[in-house]
Amino acid sequence: MNVFDLPSIAARLAALRQEMTNCGLDALIVPRFDAHQGEYIAPHDERLAYLTGFTGSAGVAILTHDRTALFVDGRYTVQAARQCGGHGIERLHLHTQPPEHWLAEIALPGWRVGYDAMLLPPAWLARYDAALIPVAVRMVMTEGNLVDRIWTHQPAPPQGRISSFPLQFAGRSTLEKRDWLLGEMARIGASHHVETQPDNIAWFLNVRGDDVRFNPMPQSFLTLGRDGMANWFVDRTKFEEGLADSLPDWVHVHPMPAFLPLLRERFSSADRIAIDPDFSPVAVSLLINEAGASVIARPSAMTLEKAVKNRTELEGLRDCHVADGAAWVEFGAWLSRMVPERAKAGHPITELEAEDAILAFRQQQPGFLSESFRTISAAGSNAAMCHYSADPATQGRIAPEGTYLLDSGGQYLTGTTDATRSYAFGPVSPQYRRAYTAVFQAFHALATARFPRGTQGHHLDAICRRPLWDLGLDYDHGTGHGIGHRLSVHEQPQRIGRPYNPVDLQPGMVLSIEPGHYVAGEYGIRIENLFEIREAEDGFLEFQTLTLAPIQTDMFDLSSLTRTEIDWLDTYHARVRSTLEARVSKDARAWLLAACSGVSAEAPPR
Repeated sequence: MNVFDLPSIAARLAALRQEMTNCGLDALIVPRFDAHQGEYIAPHDERLAYLTGFTGSAGVAILTHDRTALFVDGRYTVQAARQCGGHGIERLHLHTQPPEHWLAEIALPGWRVGYDAMLLPPAWLARYDAALIPVAVRMVMTEGNLVDRIWTHQPAPPQGRISSFPLQFAGRSTLEKRDWLLGEMARIGASHHVETQPDNIAWFLNVRGDDVRFNPMPQSFLTLGRDGMANWFVDRTKFEEGLADSLPDWVHVHPMPAFLPLLRERFSSADRIAIDPDFSPVAVSLLINEAGASVIARPSAMTLEKAVKNRTELEGLRDCHVADGAAWVEFGAWLSRMVPERAKAGHPITELEAEDAILAFRQQQPGFLSESFRTISAAGSNAAMCHYSADPATQGRIAPEGTYLLDSGGQYLTGTTDATRSYAFGPVSPQYRRAYTAVFQAFHALATARFPRGTQGHHLDAICRRPLWDLGLDYDHGTGHGIGHRLSVHEQPQRIGRPYNPVDLQPGMVLSIEPGHYVAGEYGIRIENLFEIREAEDGFLEFQTLTLAPIQTDMFDLSSLTRTEIDWLDTYHARVRSTLEARVSKDARAWLLAACSGVSAEAPPR
């Protein structure tokens, strides 16, 4: 069942306000989180979407008895306006107008603000307390989830199968990972490590799952004690045959509902428990406090360890990007042929047809399993919405005189991919050409950057934005995100962006570089590759591209490109051509050779 096959948004908001009244609450926080605080969630946990109609991957709503405020970041301002207009929902920026500050400004002394302790991380609760306590407003845990009480046709919890992830792909055994984590626990004096992030647990136990679309990991919780014994809280009925017998004897399996009761039973005042304050339920830290134990609040050691890929993981990522590159070439050839043909016949290619096409080409590649996220297939002005999703009722058509953006990725046996390309099928406006050229220059500036150890993502962000800033242009999203190894397409902790992120970039990390430019109502441009970080002979770090897909060159203002930028582009295209020409069909090969023919001869000297 679709989560929206239910009463109107107005009726849902009214029903939830009645529940607030029943509980003596003046306000309620509804985050777009599940119990694991992840980006992608199962239909069962789409409470924010059910309540407001907003389907983006980041946001939070606050309800009072007479106001509803939805907070989203810059990726979703246009989408939120489209999906939530006409329902009396105020739309605010998640970062420039933080929800805790908005609430502190409107709340009256004595207000009680409800929240589900399984859906809010400790760091969020601390921010709300800091803003609300000075105005005599109190945060109150609800008994269960109030949205669930009114959601009469709520989808069932996910039941995806759980399988083992072979050592030949993982490159490191579960025992090795356990011994490493025990060493980390000893270093910080922790008696227990509590892990609630599904991708960390899947990495640690060398398993994969299928609970949430695009995310090959099971929903579960895990604890590890300093005695080396682990408790894995997961639905055993989801195990593939033989998985239970293959687990190490130091891993004990419990049902997920036993998670909090077992912690309450096991923890004592002598314990020191490590939890991640940004990616764990506040219910865990509150339980630790009740037991008189000590909380060691710090980012999960697994998160950083997982981010630095081992040799086997890097080899797998390189291999799957070759397969993915072949799919991109087949798609590019198909697109260039079909857009004018279908337009001439009076039936232009639709966004959903193009989305289906890139999936079909990936399905022809060895090792392909699924998409790594919902493809962004956006024609014309739809591309101005960074995280646009095509809909059958409102989708755009890809016209020969228009522009098109495709942001798409795959999950393969040996890794995860994500790339973006912008296309045009005829002449573009001077404004588009100017912006497209600047986006490539921004991409190139960071792709060729060298930096010393100790450099963090926010240190590099301005290097990428500079070519756009020089023209008075910018983009309201991050410059790069981490990527998982057949795990999450957006992986913590490394990222490149404006916000402070105290994580040193290290060899073996894999990130995207994806600058863009967006003009509401007109067009959107983005170029994205994935890169691994390598150490050069002199000890400096540099980016090595993984993505193999042609970058359209006839939209450039060649007079604005430097010789260095042109040489990089020609070298990149020579590599794409030599790697992929034997792997694609005859028609796609002809398109590939043309797309990678080089621009040096066309470009005026500069």
